[in-house]
Amino acid sequence: MKLEKEKLDRREKKKNKQSSKDSELNGKHKPSSKMKQSDSRSGVSSAGKYEAGDGDTREDVKVDPDERNDGQQESGSPEINIKEKTRSKSSKERHNHKEKSESTRDSNQEGPRCESEAAVKMKMKKKRVKDDKSPEKHSDKNQPSERKRKKSSSEQKNKQIKKDGDQKKKEDGDDKWKWWEEGKSSDTQKWSSLEHKGPYFPPEYEPLPDNICFYYDGQPVKLNPATEEIATFYAKMLDHEYTGKEVFQNNFFSDWKEEMTEEEQKLIKTLSKCDFSQIHKYFVEKSEERKNMTKEEKQVLKEEASRLMEEYGYCLLDRHREKIGNFKLEPPGLFRGRGEHPKMGKLKKRIQPEDVTINCSQDSKIPEPPAGHRWKRVQHDNTVTWLASWLENIHGRPKYIMLNPSSKLKGEKDWQKYETARRLKMKVDSIRKQYRRDWKSREMKSRQRGVAIYFIDKLALRAGNEKDEESADTVGCCSLRVEHITLHRRLDGQEHVVEFDFLGKDSIRYYNKVPVEKQVFKNLKLFIKHKDPEDDLFDRITTVKLNKTLNESMSGLTAKVFRTFNASTTLQDQLNKLTTEDMTVEEKILSYNRANRAVAILCNHQRAAPKTFEKSMQLLQEKIQKKKEQIEEARKELKEAKKAHRDAPSDKSKKLLEKKEKAVQRLSEQLKKLQLQETDREENKVIALGTSKLNYLDPRISVAWCKKHQVPIEKIYNKTQRDKFAWAIDMTDENFQF
Repeated sequence: MKLEKEKLDRREKKKNKQSSKDSELNGKHKPSSKMKQSDSRSGVSSAGKYEAGDGDTREDVKVDPDERNDGQQESGSPEINIKEKTRSKSSKERHNHKEKSESTRDSNQEGPRCESEAAVKMKMKKKRVKDDKSPEKHSDKNQPSERKRKKSSSEQKNKQIKKDGDQKKKEDGDDKWKWWEEGKSSDTQKWSSLEHKGPYFPPEYEPLPDNICFYYDGQPVKLNPATEEIATFYAKMLDHEYTGKEVFQNNFFSDWKEEMTEEEQKLIKTLSKCDFSQIHKYFVEKSEERKNMTKEEKQVLKEEASRLMEEYGYCLLDRHREKIGNFKLEPPGLFRGRGEHPKMGKLKKRIQPEDVTINCSQDSKIPEPPAGHRWKRVQHDNTVTWLASWLENIHGRPKYIMLNPSSKLKGEKDWQKYETARRLKMKVDSIRKQYRRDWKSREMKSRQRGVAIYFIDKLALRAGNEKDEESADTVGCCSLRVEHITLHRRLDGQEHVVEFDFLGKDSIRYYNKVPVEKQVFKNLKLFIKHKDPEDDLFDRITTVKLNKTLNESMSGLTAKVFRTFNASTTLQDQLNKLTTEDMTVEEKILSYNRANRAVAILCNHQRAAPKTFEKSMQLLQEKIQKKKEQIEEARKELKEAKKAHRDAPSDKSKKLLEKKEKAVQRLSEQLKKLQLQETDREENKVIALGTSKLNYLDPRISVAWCKKHQVPIEKIYNKTQRDKFAWAIDMTDENFQF
């Protein structure tokens, strides 16, 4: 459009001169080489002049697609085919000139502009088609090929876009930001520039329809919107196990009462008289409606989600487009917690812009808060990695909007974590010697510290932190109580056995019977002597002091590094032991999962069996049975084919025999794959493999194993995980060893 407008403007300026030029435009005038040289020296391309003026030679001009958008080209570009410039005009070209002259006269007579624009568009289209079809287009050796010019222009354009920070990184392409090739960032400064749109706030509450009522003591009650919204939180969970717990009910009703109006507080006295059934039924029906949406309706929702992701889901970090992890703020609701959390059922309040602190670079565009609101604070702190922060009301702790795990900031942190764990490999022997010496120390604190580090090293226990009364009763190594262990002088044919039984992180039960060294057993007997069951086992040490001691042994060493080190070492050892070259890909994957499973057991990464486990296993077993029947049938057919070929040998019978043999072989391989799947699923029934794979296992171990044993990386890491570990996939070869 820019080119067309420019042409029309120039045509208007020259309309008084146009009549005198008509005779020259009938095919007899050619631009001289002198004129062309002058044009080149003046910085205006010949192509630009012809497009703006005489249309007879437009079909001889080659215009790069990117240059068509700009409307101009760099000076000195060899845009005109020399042979085509010097050849005389054909009758068709003179006819085109005549048409153009007539259109010019029409415009001089105040003819409709839209017709002129349409004519120009049509000619441009014809010109491009002719250029594409012309065999002479590539005949001139002095002129660069269209492909090369396109590539050159595209490179310049992409370079400029990247410089401006507007280039979108492809998820799987060569132009993905390989930040790991740029060297390590400063330990203090996390970024140079950071720009984003701020968090996305959930939509405001929509009141229930008038025909949907809340009932109290059998009577319908119209609640005010704030009270009604909280009632819907409880109504949606009526069929959940949480609403049957007394702690959940009491916390909910207490917080709900605080949000009621005075009239509602006077009326609603007890939860037992509240009837949420009609509201619950309404939301169940709404859920069914969403499930039964048409393809078109689902597409609308999908497009809206994509729009939000595009607007809020990305930021510019050091001029690179990076994905944000949790850009959507959590909507209000009821806190659930894990296990028997004392705060379950409490109200998670709606987060307002006035609660949110924004973090961005000083020279960036500050995100705009929703209309009628303002941010709590805007800061420019490049020593932290979060984009926005607020205090949640349940525990009074800060929460953050961070970058996606695939981002540079997260990737660098992971890389550094695994490198620290690898460094521990060089120091671990001396550390183990030290904590063994501590077992016999005269100082009780040193003995307790030595035994605690031994547990962290041998059992991969978490360090454990102090808990307040309002938190779930979960413990780690340093916060173990006497009641959490039982000492057995002899058990199941083993000596000096310690039986652990406690709730770990996320209220997951840790139960284990472990034989320990004799001196450790003696110390444990000493630690529990004259103590009550609720007393601390390690009453002379804390997690902070323990980590300080570890850091003195090796810079950056903490209890968590020990956990990462032992997990990665276990995976490496198990893979080396379980994998052989003669295995099929499916067998290698089973070996990998078994190695990962050994790590998950070490780290106590358990899960409840999925609700669909029995059904899925039943379907898989039915497939296996059906496959066995197919194999039996195929073997019968093979036997008949062998007999037929033996009785009357021929090329036809031979081909049939080979076909039946291949069918039996193919079906047997399929059966083997299904049986491997069955074994894998059964072994993974209550083991969570994902936690260790994403957080404790150096991804370079898995990448090197895949490359060495020709296993597709997609079989081990899904798309999200491959993005997270792009740095490891790119830098690791098959010889890497943790």
